[in-house]
Amino acid sequence: MEKSAIKLFLCYLAAAAAGVLLHFLFAWFPCPVTALVSPVRESVWEHVKLLYFPLLAAALLVGRGGGAGRTPWLLSLTAACAIMLGTGWLYHIVLRGESLYADMALYFVLLALGFLLPRVLWPLGEWPGTDKAAVVLAAILGALILWFTFFPPEAALFADLSGAVRTFLTIPV
Repeated sequence: MEKSAIKLFLCYLAAAAAGVLLHFLFAWFPCPVTALVSPVRESVWEHVKLLYFPLLAAALLVGRGGGAGRTPWLLSLTAACAIMLGTGWLYHIVLRGESLYADMALYFVLLALGFLLPRVLWPLGEWPGTDKAAVVLAAILGALILWFTFFPPEAALFADLSGAVRTFLTIPV
């Protein structure tokens, strides 16, 4: 195994561990600051945070060169989060799935996809304007994550699948 592949695998393991810790962060330290990066309730949308923030950290760390180096990582981040929303909606809302093991497998597979997609998306980093578009897409997704943490709409993706109350009411202010 080449040295860069080992570093990337270690980065994946660190991101996976960070995502697992983020899942419990709000339960351990309930406050508005931890609510921004940790799921506040068991909704499909809130669990996008578990992919978004570790993949964003990986994009900033691995794609340090900026520009074309960071672009495939940011595109991969938005793609992995979109796939998580789609598969989460299909599994939890349409099929009414409730398996913890399926959720964990989905998380680890999508995180791995987030680490593998940049190699496939690398040529897009050379296209003019793609770097700016990738930053804008990642920023819009981040802004939506933050906004919907406090003001989730009444929609299936934002529904607390554990039966708790709306997000804003669960955040101690």
